[in-house]
Amino acid sequence: MAAAGSGGVVKHVLLARFKEEVTPERLDQLIRGYAGLVDLVPSMKAFHWGTDVSIENMHQGFTHVFESTFESTAGVKEYIEHPAHVEFANEFLPLLEKAIVIDYKPTAVN
Repeated sequence: MAAAGSGGVVKHVLLARFKEEVTPERLDQLIRGYAGLVDLVPSMKAFHWGTDVSIENMHQGFTHVFESTFESTAGVKEYIEHPAHVEFANEFLPLLEKAIVIDYKPTAVN
């Protein structure tokens, strides 16, 4: 297996459990805001999101998945520090009951 250096694609995954008071309309605004970061943060190359559809019922209350793609770990750092992300995070994070964030480098099995 290759060592996880700073170069190469990095996936930034956020699993979210929103507070009960977050309305569907507010959630829609948040998702649009999150997706809009792709146009504002140069190192953010792609954004996908979805809701849990698993039949295994192992989601532990996490309902939404947000996945961003970056060119490198340095790109993730640029994103985290970017003023547009900071502003969005200040709006988004207080509405979460709980979150898990994982950054990983996709690796194919040879």
